[in-house]
Amino acid sequence: MSMALDELVRSAVAALLHATGESQTELAAALGVSQAQVSRRQSGAAGWSLADCDAVAAHYGITAHDLLAGPTQATEALSVERRRTPGRQSVRSRSAVADGGA
Repeated sequence: MSMALDELVRSAVAALLHATGESQTELAAALGVSQAQVSRRQSGAAGWSLADCDAVAAHYGITAHDLLAGPTQATEALSVERRRTPGRQSVRSRSAVADGGA
C-alpha cells in the first residue's frame, strides 16, 4: 500500500528534520513562517503547498522531486555536510552556546 502525497511530504520533512538534527523552530525560521505553522503542516491539520515544498527542498539542498518521493529519497539526497553527526550540535544549540546559553 502506498502513501498519499501529503503523507509522503510529512514523512520526508520529519526524516529531514531528524537527519539534520534541526528542530521545527529552525525549519520555520528558514522558511519565514512560525513554528506553529510547521507543526500544523506536520500534524496534517494544514497541508504543505507546492511553494512550501520548493522552499523546504531548497533549504535542505535537495530537489522538490526528492522531497515528494518520500523520506528515503529525501534523506539520501542530503549532502554529507547537512547530515547530523554524533556529537554535532544543531544550529540553535551552537547559537545558544555562543551567546552564553541565553
